[in-house]
Parts: sequence; structure tokens; C-alpha cells
Amino acid sequence: MKKGDHLFLVDGSAYIFRAFHALPPLTRKSDGLPVGAVSGFCNMLWKLLQDARDTDVGVTPTHFAVIFDYSSKTFRNELYPDYKANRSEPPEDLVPQFGLIREATKAFNLPCIEMEGYEADDIIAAYCRMAEEAGGEATIISSDKDLMQLVTDHVSMYDTMKDRQIGREEVLEKFGVGPEKMIDLQALAGDSTDNIPGVPGIGPKTAAQLLDEYGDLDTLLERASEIKQNKRRENLIEFADQARLSRQLVTLKADTPVDIPLDALALEAQDGPKLVAFLKAMEFSSLTRRVAEATGTEIGEIDPAQVAVEAGAQARGPDLDAGTADGANTVAGVIEDGVDTPRALAEARATAARSGAFDADAYVCIRDLRTLDEWIDNARAAGVVAFDTETDSLDAMQATLVGFSLSHAEGEAAYVPLAHRQGEDDLLGEGGLVDGQIGLDEALSRLKALLEDPSILIVGQNIKYDLQVMARHDISIAAFDDTMLISYALDGGNNSHHGMDALAERWLGHTPIAYKDVAGTGKKALTFDRVALDAATRYAAEDADITLRLWRVLKPRLVAEGLVSVYERLERPLIAVLARMERRGISVDRQILSRLSGEFAQKAAGIEAEIHELAGESFNIGSPKQLGEILFGKMSLPGGSKTKTGQWSTSAQVLEDLAAEGHELPRRIVDWRQLTKLKSTYTDALPGFINPQTGRVHTSYSLASTSTGRLSSSDPNLQNIPIRTAEGRRIRTAFVAQKGHRLVSADYSQIELRVLAHMADIGQLKQAFADGMDIHAMTASEMFGVPVEGMPAEVRRRAKAINFGIIYGISAFGLANQLGIARSEAGDYIKTYFERFPGIRDYMDATKAFAREHGYVETVFGRRAHYPDIKSSNPQVRSFNERAAINAPIQGSAADIIRRAMIRIEDALATEKLAAQMLLQVHDELIFEVPEGEVEATIDVVRDVMEQAAMPAVAMSVPLQVDANAAHNWDEAH
Repeated sequence: MKKGDHLFLVDGSAYIFRAFHALPPLTRKSDGLPVGAVSGFCNMLWKLLQDARDTDVGVTPTHFAVIFDYSSKTFRNELYPDYKANRSEPPEDLVPQFGLIREATKAFNLPCIEMEGYEADDIIAAYCRMAEEAGGEATIISSDKDLMQLVTDHVSMYDTMKDRQIGREEVLEKFGVGPEKMIDLQALAGDSTDNIPGVPGIGPKTAAQLLDEYGDLDTLLERASEIKQNKRRENLIEFADQARLSRQLVTLKADTPVDIPLDALALEAQDGPKLVAFLKAMEFSSLTRRVAEATGTEIGEIDPAQVAVEAGAQARGPDLDAGTADGANTVAGVIEDGVDTPRALAEARATAARSGAFDADAYVCIRDLRTLDEWIDNARAAGVVAFDTETDSLDAMQATLVGFSLSHAEGEAAYVPLAHRQGEDDLLGEGGLVDGQIGLDEALSRLKALLEDPSILIVGQNIKYDLQVMARHDISIAAFDDTMLISYALDGGNNSHHGMDALAERWLGHTPIAYKDVAGTGKKALTFDRVALDAATRYAAEDADITLRLWRVLKPRLVAEGLVSVYERLERPLIAVLARMERRGISVDRQILSRLSGEFAQKAAGIEAEIHELAGESFNIGSPKQLGEILFGKMSLPGGSKTKTGQWSTSAQVLEDLAAEGHELPRRIVDWRQLTKLKSTYTDALPGFINPQTGRVHTSYSLASTSTGRLSSSDPNLQNIPIRTAEGRRIRTAFVAQKGHRLVSADYSQIELRVLAHMADIGQLKQAFADGMDIHAMTASEMFGVPVEGMPAEVRRRAKAINFGIIYGISAFGLANQLGIARSEAGDYIKTYFERFPGIRDYMDATKAFAREHGYVETVFGRRAHYPDIKSSNPQVRSFNERAAINAPIQGSAADIIRRAMIRIEDALATEKLAAQMLLQVHDELIFEVPEGEVEATIDVVRDVMEQAAMPAVAMSVPLQVDANAAHNWDEAH
């Protein structure tokens, strides 16, 4: 190896367990041999070899090796017999795959390295040292914190799940110390996963603070008597030798005597026939085809018998340590569409999940630490555990954690009460705690070790809420799945409800215990901390049980139906991003809102007086009954129709239609409604949403509430602040940056039209976007034969209305109303539009045909929006579904693009060491709070990420454009 060379070291043991958890338990069809982990491992390895240059590492390796643990016994067990003593045996169906995975590595023509008496981490340390000494670079393919001590200027790590390189800055950001102090930090904090004792009462954050103050472990222990906190001082003195022992246990041996020299790790070309033969013998047909195509190998010419796989298939390889995985989550973007997973497997698992009875009496209420420890050990052994929090509020930013539930096997679930109360409230509003509950700090210390262990997959239903609650207790959930979002990725549009109750009834045939059945309703409703423990246990434990069963039913469908990449690229990574945005919130100026509220009230009163004068009498404008009688009874305006209750309909559409026909009274009523809604919904209501602890407004985002993938927000809803009116825009002036900062608004320019041009392959539109032309002026010029230069504003406005209206399937009637022209003229405009851009009509016809055949349409990223009623015999229902099906790929693709941008932006900002924080997402716009001195640099990074967000998954044939501005308030920044 020489200067300029780059060594990739794959933590093979971590890869095994990540692959095992990534897929459902696959078996080889010919003999029933478990091969799920082998399949995942091969897909991950192939993708890394093919795509390394396109990842955050950005290089093609010259040297490559896969490193495994040989056995669970190493020299560390001689130092400390209890080292990793708490580890359970690996899952039964994983054991026969250990040997196969080593065979897979050899089939890839890669060095497969392991050494008796040493861990994989020690071997990795040795090769990193050797690579540095040779003048080369090394990248460790892992995110395991145990390996972060090896990071230097020439050694980095790569987290494949997040496509993120981990260097010095990333280690410092995560742990508060640089790589050179990670050994001391781990020695102090210990590690429950590896049974490293550390110093009691000291976690990673405290350890980082102490090391920052005292420099290193030895100095800290020497000066422990100076520490002011009594318990901390006593523990450091009493357990000093334990800390020194822990340091020996966590220190990786860079002098490990490896047998294979560094130069022997030079990456060789793939042996196509050899690799294809192995994959074919494993019956991985999809990957076999991809590898055969890439290597120019004829699949039919390969005889699987030439690879001695069958003979050794049942042989057990060296025991692997079950806990060395650096992640148990589904492999992000690695297990691609088409991996061999028969749909029958998903159906079989659904049947199995339904067959298990829900026995509330079998659920456990945990009220002592010993039992909690046993349950957590069982969860570790299972590798997957359902988790749910119970609180006293739906507001995650202010809710009190009342308890939590766990389930590691179907029918086995427990509830851990922490803050249930009894009796009357005291003067402080708090009743006495129910006896026999585990102390909050003690329970959370155990829970923290479980939730922050990346080798344990935590499954939740709407887990973003649980992330929020646990984050307020300084606990991060390392590896997680969300059954709500898995369902959404699978059935978006097919089923509008992805809540647990609906999913349980649909997939498990079970009606869950209703919250009202344990907490009551109306004035007698209790908060959960007042619910009796037996009822709370039945309710909370059942939630965890159901969540685990749903995961077992739904997760295999992602692979079976080719939707893993949708969930992994667009859904799951966004959960934590949104959770952080919600916690940050945004500042709102109460004085501006108060002033606006007063102005709106005055203006509304003036409009109300005009309405009464036009009507010839006073009446309650807010009463649909009275309004209907005035419009259609007294004034006999056209278009009146009655609802089922016998009242005249006064819907917004009815009033808008009347206003478009020139009737003044309906127009003023529309104006009055808009103004009073702005006042009641925003200027009056927003101050009530200001969090008393943070002084900011924290909206809540929903990822699974639309059929197209668009996000929605609530409490308060910040997505629907109207910006087409001057009053609506003025509300945005109340959203302000904190002192010394600016708000940056980054907004995609005409993204849906750009997506349309790409998807429908409209040459004129694509060229106009490529040339940076005014797209509406260009459209007007094409349609009306008017030169772009000097074009009247009215002509451009009409083209703009048509451009955007076409996306939403606008009718001649709708366009006529919008432009205030005759319906026949509007019809002529639409006809001319399709004549000038025939590709758009072709796209619409093809999309409708696809939807009728398949029942769904897809975005450019493969997200599906289902329209089961597109074949309805009801013309109105069918027509609505056709319009929605045409729009969904366009709007959905735009939504997916901004999701991908949001997922990438935080890491991009961190890489550039910028302190900007993403606060809001409103359709095609992102809002950031940025230090004044970093505005320009932040805009450059944000714009670059947003404009490249589709890449490399989708090569857009139309450039994306982002407009970004900074100001003190949101309106001025837009």
C-alpha cells in the first residue's frame, strides 16, 4: 500500500446482524435453509462495492477486507471474566448462516479475516495503523462507537444507514470529546452491552464534562477529591481501579499480530462465474441477475454444483458475538427492490400474527428493578422490542412521562408505571404517587441502555412522539422502525387510516382496548397518571403487543412488494429530522399578533356593516341558516341547493361561484369569512400555542396523513396560512428570528411544473427551464402567439393559471371562475394548451390507464398512491379519482424531493460547521434560523442540497431551482 491508496475495512460481524434484522426470516426454497442474513449481507456488500464513489466517502477503495469475530472468548475475558457475560446466544436461525456468510465473502473475491483470541475491532485497529504508516487512508464501514477511538486525520468511519462519514468533528459532536479521548470516556461511562463496569453514576455526558475539565482519566482519578458533587466524588474514588480496568477492556489493540499483510488486501476484480455460482446456489435470483449483468456472466452457463455450498450449508461456523452489531435497523437503500421475498411469506406471517390470542391477564405490571432488568435482558436477546410511552398530554413538548410498555414476543408484554398518582391533588396540584413504582431515574437509566443500543431494533407506532418524550429525558432511540409509516409506505391512499386501532382491526382481526374505556370521557375523563395500574397495564401493554405483531405482519410486505427503498429513503429517516424541528420551534411576536387581531376585528366589522346594507337587514353572518335564507330566500340568487337537513348550502364553493358571476354580497361574505378565520385561527389562537418553557411555538408534523406524501402540521397548523392575501402575509410577519439571527426561507421555484416537464417529457417546457426562461411567459407565447418581451401582465397571468391548473385537472368552469372569463373561452384556452403541449395529454392518458390497471400511481421515487375507486361506476367518483391519479405523481414527486432534501440538509450544515437550524417545512419551502454572520454560507449549502436532492436516485431532466432569502421575519424572507 502506498500514499493515495484507500483501504475499506468492513466490520463483518456488524454487517451480519444488521443484515439479519433487515429482512424477514427468509429460507431457501429447495431445502428450507435460513438465508435471510446471507441475502442481506450479499446485497449490502455488492452495493458498497458498486457505489462507494457515490457515497459520502466519495472514493473507490484500492484495498478491501471484511473482518469477523472468531469467537466470544478473547484476551479480555482473562482480564475480566464477566466481560460480555450478559450476552445471549445468537438467534437459532442465524447460527447456520455464519459459515455461509464467510463463504459469501470469499465468493466476492474479498479477504475474510478473523483471529482466535482477538475481536474484529482489534484487527481493524491493526490495519488502520498499518495503512496510516504506509501513507494511505482507511475507512471503517461501521458506526460502532467502540471504533471511534481509531478516527484520525487519515482514518474515518462510514455509516451506511445514514450515508454519512464520521470523522473527528462528528465524534466530537456526538460525544463531546474527540476520538483521542473516547477510550477514557468509555472507561468512565462503562457499557452495559459489553458488561464493562465503568464508574457508577457517570454516563457519557458527565464523562465528557469531566474529561473536558481534567484532561484525561489518570488526572481525573488523581484529583477526584476536588470534585464538589458528593456522590460523584465518592464513586470516582471508590471505583478508580474499576475505571482503569474498564480502560483496558475498551482499548483496541493496534498491535494485534495479523497474519495477512496489508498489501494482500489489494482489491481484485470480481470473479463473475464464482460469485454468480454462489448466489445462484443460494437462490438469490434478483441479485444473481444484477451481478451477472454487471460482470458479463451468463447465468445459464453456471452450474451451482461447482461451488461447494450445499455440502457445508448446515455446518456451523465459528461462534459470533451476538452484540457486536452497530445497527439493527433495516438497511437504508441497500436491500433493493426485487430481493427474493415471496408475497406468500408476508401472508403467512399475517396469519400467524392473527392466530395468537390477546390475553390481557397475561400482561405484566413491572414494579421492581429486578423484573425490569429481566425484561430488558429478554428484549436484548430478542433483538427487536416494541416500545410505547404513556403520558398525561398529547403535547410531547410538555407531557409528563407516566410509564412505558415493552413487548419482545407476541403475547408477552409489560407496563412499567413511573408516575401514577392517587388521592386528591395537594396544594401544588399533585396527588400522592401510587406506592410500588420504580423511581424515574432508576428506570430511565435501564431504559437508556436499551434504547440507545444500536444493535436493538425499537419498534413503535407513531414513534416520533416517543422520540420527543424520551429526548426530554436525554435519551435517544438509536435504531427504530415505525409501523404507522410502514403501513403508509405500503398502502398510502388505499387506507386513509394508519393508526394502531385501524391497523389492528385490519391486519390482526383484533379491536384494541379504547383509551376512553380506561380513562373515561367528558368531564369525568382522567389523565393517564390517574388511571388505576391494572387498567393502565392492560391498555399500555396491549399497545406494545399489537405494535410488535403489526411489525411482523407489515415489515415483510415492504420487501415482498418492492417498497423498502420508499420506506428507507423517504419515511424512516425523516422521523428524527422532524422530531428535532418540532423541539426547536419558532419564535412568535405576541405584540404583532395582538395588533393584527385588533386591525382584523375593525376591518371585519366594516365588512359586516357593508353586508347588512347590501342585504337590507341585520343578520348573523356566521349562521349558515340565516345566510342561506338571505341569499336564496330573500334575494333569490341563482344556484341555490339544499343540504340533507333542508338548509340552503352556503359552502365556500357556492359563495365563490356566485362571486365569480358578479354578485357583490357573496363576494363580501367570502371576504368576511377569510378575515374572521385569520383572526380566530391565527392572530387570536397562536399566542395560546407558545410553550411556557421555551417561549416558542412548536407545531407537530404528520408524515402519514396525505395520499401524496406531503406533510401536514397541526397544533398549530402552519401549512395553511394563506399567502395570496395581504392579510395572510401579514400573519407571517409575527414569526421572527431570535436576537442575533435571521430567518432564511428556501423555496423551490415552480417545482411541480418542473416535475411535470420531466415526467411527461415536454420538450418545450424542459428547454425553457434549462434556459432559465419565465415559464409562464413562455407558455403564453406558445399559446397566444405573443412575444415574451413586452408581454401584457394579464396574458402572463392567464398562462400561469392554466399552467398550475392543468396539474390539478382544472375544468373549463374552474378556469373561467379563476380568470373571470366565459366558460367557452376558458375551454378554448385548455384546448389550445393541449394542442401546443400534446405530451401533457399523453401523460395524463397514460397515467389514468396505469392507475386503472394497477390501482395505484407512482412518484419518480416509487412511492405509491392508491386509487381503488378509479373504476367506480359512479361518474363523479371515477372522475375525481382520475384527476387525483394524474396529480399524485407530480405533487408526490415534489413532496419526495423536499423530504430527501430535509433528510440531507442537517448533515450538510454540520459538515460545513454551520449553526443554522431547520425550523419549519411548508409545502415547497424550508425555514431556517441562522446566525447573522452565517447567512450567505448557509444559503449556499441549503440551495445546493435542495437543488441536488433528487440525485443520485433520480436524474431529473429539468434543473431544480431554489430561491432563498434572509430577513428578520418570515414574510420578508419569503
